[in-house]
Amino acid sequence: MSNATDILYSTPDNPVPDNCTSGTFKGYKGINLRYAVFRTDRPQARGTVVLLHGRNESIEKYYETIRDLNAHGLWVATYDMRGQAGSDRTLKDRRKGYVRSFSHYVRDLELFLDHIVLPDTRLPFYLLAHSTGGLVALSAAPRLANRIDRMVLTAPFVGLGPQPISPAKVFWLARLMCWTGFGGRYMTGERSSRAFEDNPLTSDIRRFRRNLAIFDQHPEMALGPPTARWIYECLKEIRKVTRPTHLYTITVPTVLISPVRDSVVSYSAQEAMAQYFRAAQYIPVPGARHEILQERDRYRAQAIEAIKAFIPGSDLENAFVDGGAELSGA
Repeated sequence: MSNATDILYSTPDNPVPDNCTSGTFKGYKGINLRYAVFRTDRPQARGTVVLLHGRNESIEKYYETIRDLNAHGLWVATYDMRGQAGSDRTLKDRRKGYVRSFSHYVRDLELFLDHIVLPDTRLPFYLLAHSTGGLVALSAAPRLANRIDRMVLTAPFVGLGPQPISPAKVFWLARLMCWTGFGGRYMTGERSSRAFEDNPLTSDIRRFRRNLAIFDQHPEMALGPPTARWIYECLKEIRKVTRPTHLYTITVPTVLISPVRDSVVSYSAQEAMAQYFRAAQYIPVPGARHEILQERDRYRAQAIEAIKAFIPGSDLENAFVDGGAELSGA
């Protein structure tokens, strides 16, 4: 481990949380992945939350959420996924969002649990995963029953949002590009992500600008559009994890927090998955966009309170009427 300021970055309105150590660990096939562990100031920790990011996200983006969890008495252990932010890229062009096989993401999580979380943090262990991180969690979940006590998924990537062509056609086009040697090519053109108006991520302009500032000051961490290979691997994994036969094998108690105005990940796909996910309690948040932990307080607070009510080990029904009905008010 090293001093956090060596490899973690701050902006004026987004400083590195206190009481943190950071470094790199070896992921699957020896790739270097940047990680950090943030400790609570409380004398006795209530456990450790393993935090998994979405695509084109970084540790820095979650400082605010990490502080909330630390204040709740929890440690947080997190890392940048392969191919993005401060972790090693697998293509020469650093801006290409690429993964050779989705299973590499899952193997990285298992190595993080084995080599960083288990020896260096505090029991019990929980999992908080957003978007692509949620897809990784769903894929790994059947093997996590003896490691992870509870799991929270926010807007898990289980279906594409609205597209000019159908998801089935996107899948077959991406597959064809991979089979013909074009898996490292972009499937879409570069889209501007700097305009706040009508952005699909958050309705909170302060948090939106704060997150832009991270990549403005450290552009080497940013990604361009996903490649055909990345899209194909994710869509193939989505087909697997949303099957009832897979969902039935997940026994880790789970809360699924779904932003109703999500246009990045299909809201209807999240809702449909919840019907077969026996271990999950489903909480829709009307009005919220995709990045609910980066949303306005009226939406974000609902997610944070649900997380606090569920971790470490209380029941949502004790905190919210009808299993989360109070959370759905805007």
